[in-house]
Amino acid sequence: MNALDRIDRLILRELQNDGRLSNQELADRVGLSPSPCLRRVRQLEQAGVIEGYRAVVSPKAVDLTITAFVRLRLASHEGATVDAVEKRLRAIPHIVEAHLLAGDWDYLVRIVTPSFEEYERLLREHLRAIPSLSSIDTTFAFGVTKPVSPLPLEPAPGHA
Repeated sequence: MNALDRIDRLILRELQNDGRLSNQELADRVGLSPSPCLRRVRQLEQAGVIEGYRAVVSPKAVDLTITAFVRLRLASHEGATVDAVEKRLRAIPHIVEAHLLAGDWDYLVRIVTPSFEEYERLLREHLRAIPSLSSIDTTFAFGVTKPVSPLPLEPAPGHA
């Protein structure tokens, strides 16, 4: 896909704010007729710019009240070891995000659980069982001051 133009960025901004907009509502907001708007959305999806659509669920509403940010350090950085670690991280449902880091730590993961006891069980049964981990450091979040937000997309200068 070519570089995103002003209209593509407007479409992305609107869909990030409300992924349930009808095509007609989206077209109205970005100044297109419905057919070209739908064509652009489909192109953005096919190009992987739009990776998917999902509902944002309140962790509190589903009793996942504990959020832990966990830093992991590996003892070995061999390719097979890294692949095995990442496969294990992806397989743990309570890990809702995992980031590869540069610096003193190798990974930062965000874990949600219903209780501290459940976090301890997860730590003992899953995290400590990951091969080649040399350190695990946990910080618990007391609250959210800014939830996951839309990417800061500003319309590109120029014409559509």
